Amino acid sequence: MAEGRRIQEDVPYLALDIGGSLIKLVYFSRSEQSPAEEDDANLIKALENTSHPVHGGWLHFVKFETREINQCLDFIKFKQLHCQVGTDPENKQTAAKVKVTGSGAHKFADLFMEKIGVTVEKEDEMDCLAVGANFLLKVFQNEAFTFIEGEKESVDIDENDLFPYLLVNIGSGVSIHKVTGDGTSEAVDGTRIGGIACWGLGRLLTKCKSFNEIVELSKYGSLKRIDLFVEDTFGDQKYVDKSNAPPDMNIGSFGKAISENRTLEDCKAEDISLSLLEMISQNIGQIASLNARIYGIQRIFFGGSFIKDNTCALETLSSSVHFQTNGEAKAMFLQHEGFVGAVGALMRYENKHGLLIKDESQNVDTTL
Repeated sequence: MAEGRRIQEDVPYLALDIGGSLIKLVYFSRSEQSPAEEDDANLIKALENTSHPVHGGWLHFVKFETREINQCLDFIKFKQLHCQVGTDPENKQTAAKVKVTGSGAHKFADLFMEKIGVTVEKEDEMDCLAVGANFLLKVFQNEAFTFIEGEKESVDIDENDLFPYLLVNIGSGVSIHKVTGDGTSEAVDGTRIGGIACWGLGRLLTKCKSFNEIVELSKYGSLKRIDLFVEDTFGDQKYVDKSNAPPDMNIGSFGKAISENRTLEDCKAEDISLSLLEMISQNIGQIASLNARIYGIQRIFFGGSFIKDNTCALETLSSSVHFQTNGEAKAMFLQHEGFVGAVGALMRYENKHGLLIKDESQNVDTTL
């Protein structure tokens, strides 16, 4: 990366969530845009780079692939995001300490010191997810939304009537948390069949080079061409009617590969992508619904980068939760889906800058 001109920004808070496939970076600054933004677009190839106003400034959300960790560190260094973070305002010589959660907090700690000269402060991933979700739901308007029959609709959240809820974070794997209050949460379930399983299988089956490619391909696919449905198993409509099962009920992901003796070359990549996304989403929705029934919880919030721009996942998770709970629970989704853990890590900084960001999980004052 070219050195370029350096821009010193007023950035007192910076945190990262480094997972198995993606790095989610969040930082607070006094301004919405950097004077170097045009340079950033040419020099930094981030997967996502957006901003959102909060009290007293802006939160910036940036995403990289984990395998591009050096690009992420170059981004931090170029914008000098780490220069004021984790230091005593009265003692500028104090070494910077950056809050990091996720598996990469351990894996890349030495690289942070080597490349940008900062110490990594590791934060518990499970705790950060609950803290981050609470913050997003309480502070950002229209953070939660439903997705029913193809329509996205914002949900008003009453912060005085938020708990309890289930948080289902779909990243590389899937973790399910029962959140009963500020600072009160418990990881209750999970599955390894999540985003990275979908990406890995999709790469092998379709040759897609990114998860986003799989999602895009799925929009042109048809489950009817690759999955097995009730109507496919009888052959006569009168038997379909007798079964009391809807003809269009999906009873076997990739079922036509067997029933019609197909090979991989016989199947379209877009159909494979759609079936794969639907299968994994259906499984996650069922696990989440079972936990909602076990704990008597009616609100399920889904986060994680898996759901970003993923219409199939949104539709499948919504319908699965509705079906599995007989309509007693509702599936809702977070706008800042992949950044929940990083936001939670950001909340772990001590109050030294007077910013209006709540961190009630640590029983501190209502402002930082």
